[in-house]
Amino acid sequence: MNEQVVVIGAGMMGPGIAAVSALAGNRTTIVHRESERASEAVERAKQHILQLAEGQLAAAEDAAVAGTLLAAETDLASVVPSAYLIIEAISERLEEKQKLFAHLDEIADPGAIITSNTSGLRITDITRFMKRPGRSVTTHFWFPAHLVPLVEVVKGEATDGETAEKVRRILLGWGKSPVVVNKDLPGQLANRILQAIIREAVSIVESGLATAGDVDTAIKAGMAMRFPVWGPLEHIDAVGLDLALSVQRDVLPGLARNEEPAAYLETLCQNGSLGHKSGEGFYNWNVKSMPHLAACRDRFIMETVRLMKKLQDNGECL
Repeated sequence: MNEQVVVIGAGMMGPGIAAVSALAGNRTTIVHRESERASEAVERAKQHILQLAEGQLAAAEDAAVAGTLLAAETDLASVVPSAYLIIEAISERLEEKQKLFAHLDEIADPGAIITSNTSGLRITDITRFMKRPGRSVTTHFWFPAHLVPLVEVVKGEATDGETAEKVRRILLGWGKSPVVVNKDLPGQLANRILQAIIREAVSIVESGLATAGDVDTAIKAGMAMRFPVWGPLEHIDAVGLDLALSVQRDVLPGLARNEEPAAYLETLCQNGSLGHKSGEGFYNWNVKSMPHLAACRDRFIMETVRLMKKLQDNGECL
């Protein structure tokens, strides 16, 4: 392909997105206002590519080529005009994104697509000051962006239908599993489901029904084992919608329904228990190892993606 993709942002998400773009054969530039940060992001992207190759999710020769397609830049004007796709992955501050998108709208090629990796803001609001908001959508990659197949393509109120479809096709070519979200709502699609799970999980711990460890084990060793190939709606179709309706009648009245964050979570934060970054949250991270857990997560994702590809290639899992 060898077309120009620009990824703006050198934080948690940018390098992973850039790695996937480069592996798809795009000349990919990571832009950050600080040259050192941009260069560090390129090196992280190369490490992500190496991880995919070592995990047999990318051919060694493709990985070698992808590394040569990555570049770092501080000046948007030097790379944006030649890009066919620009992906913003800066911090979640609406005003900064609005200013950036208005500027990109001015300097990008008229046919270029400009997207945001936002996980919580509306693309409708981000593109408020653009003259051509129809060429923008949200492309929400899930962390780690180079490993997790899902990308949510969210249409804004002004998004052209063809733009969303074109982005979906591009992401399929990148080896991703894009889903199109037709309404620009907070939480998009998958985060809305995740927040419902988190709300109930916190409520269970708060009520004393089970410990944090047992809640996580129940999810990891139970429903999560099926989810890669057996979604919740496929599940209730399989067991029967009449049974699903009966279970909902029994269970839903006792589930958490609060529209505000849980008081238990508020208290933890007020007490400085912020999770791994403070050393303690639901777990004591001076005892539990985040690097070990993250490495286990990455290995599991790679093994699962590899198995899913094999099943799909054999026509066993569609």
